[in-house]
Amino acid sequence: MKSESRRRSLRKSPQTPAATGSEMYHCSDCGESFTKSHQLKDHERIHTGEKPYHCGQCGKSFTQPWTLQRHERIHTGEKPYQCLQCGKSFTLRCNLQRHQRIHTGEKPYHCGQCGKSFTCQRTLQRHELIHTGEKPYLCAQCGKSFSFQSNLQQHERIHTGEKPYHCGQCGKSFTQPWTLQRHERIHTGEKPYHCGQCGKSFTCQSNLQQHLRSHTGEKPYHCGLCGKSFTFRSNLQQHEHIHTGEKPYHCSQCGKSFTLQCNLQRHQRIHTGEKPYHCGQCGKSFTCQRTLQRHERIHTGEKPYLCGQCGKSFSFQSNLQQHERIHTGEKPYHCGQCGKSFTQPWTLQRHERIHTGEKPYHCGQCKKSFTCQGNLQQHLRSHTGEKPYHCGLCGKSFTFRSNLRQHLRIHTGEKPFHCSQCEKRFRDQRTLHSHQQRHTGQKLYLCGQCGRSYTLSSSLRTHKCSNIKPSDVNFSNEHWLALYRRNFWLVRKPFRLRTLSSLD
Repeated sequence: MKSESRRRSLRKSPQTPAATGSEMYHCSDCGESFTKSHQLKDHERIHTGEKPYHCGQCGKSFTQPWTLQRHERIHTGEKPYQCLQCGKSFTLRCNLQRHQRIHTGEKPYHCGQCGKSFTCQRTLQRHELIHTGEKPYLCAQCGKSFSFQSNLQQHERIHTGEKPYHCGQCGKSFTQPWTLQRHERIHTGEKPYHCGQCGKSFTCQSNLQQHLRSHTGEKPYHCGLCGKSFTFRSNLQQHEHIHTGEKPYHCSQCGKSFTLQCNLQRHQRIHTGEKPYHCGQCGKSFTCQRTLQRHERIHTGEKPYLCGQCGKSFSFQSNLQQHERIHTGEKPYHCGQCGKSFTQPWTLQRHERIHTGEKPYHCGQCKKSFTCQGNLQQHLRSHTGEKPYHCGLCGKSFTFRSNLRQHLRIHTGEKPFHCSQCEKRFRDQRTLHSHQQRHTGQKLYLCGQCGRSYTLSSSLRTHKCSNIKPSDVNFSNEHWLALYRRNFWLVRKPFRLRTLSSLD
């Protein structure tokens, strides 16, 4: 009845504003004015809810014919708008125009409060809500509110379980079209977003924006409780759970809880065995994208994270943060039993096993147990004889990376460990500690036979060899023979002569 009265009202209106140059068509519901009668008709469908244009493939209805045409491209795959610079195609002209700003760098939309600029109006509108805090879109099921309607629609799919966007290659389904687009780049290898400073490329714009902060040092996300700042919103959200203790995401298989949904999804791959991220160079697969990105730097040698104090560069931001604590002296992780402090949470966990006695990592060959996985991996090399660390200068191989680092200093002449009392420098920390005992007078090395103590292990060895009696030596024992030969010139001369003749 209401739509019929509108039609009668419309018939009474002047035919076109062009005829008189002044008449307008007014909406009787909201008072909005239009210059054309068909514009008013299109507008009235907002109030009536009428959707006369139907998709022949899925039955979805639309208020406008061009909205239907745009929708039909989802089914046909048609992308008529092409970028002349990179050849990328789009279903909508506005998407092409927005994309072209990546190449031109144009940001025509400016925030009136902080002056920040954006490539598209929607991004500006989303940004402005940071200043207003407005969240006008409310979920009818759980009451959660959102700044944008699209975010509400995305959230509602959590309740409905709807995933309408499907990957044509692997069949995986997604709640949002842009999530599908981002996923498809895993198959195509496309990385359209490039860093202007280091040339690194990314699959999505948000990853590029996050990466740029590694150059600028920007930390725009602040904790309202303690004031700590973060580079990424996800890091802030994760940090806030420290204050609340909330872990809202639960694993249905083992019951473990997580502060973030992405952590739950990553954890669930332990149960499923899924490793969806593959290295293009060596084919190795990973459970999460971040681990793949970290792995790829082994091939590229990239170290994008730079220390502002000493200039040292790192492959990963976490390694830079850990390194920076050398300069700041910060040790934020404390042991509840002995109060000892640590720079990293996993170092604290490893330390706590000293108190608990826990050794969760077991050797399958000799049943020996270890407090951390790294120690187990090192131990396994005693069975395999593997020496994976090679010197590029002389070809010598080592079981442990630390041994290779120490060896390389022979070639470079580097002596990074210096004595604070006499400024003498050393290649490794152990030699420095031995040297420092000369200043302190500390004698850690004790002779088990006579009780005499020494500051250096070499001094104890000299003492033991100089007091060897012929009756003590069993030259059929390999250990004794090796010890004797290594310290031959430390043995008292009369005994040395006698043993030389016996060895002959």
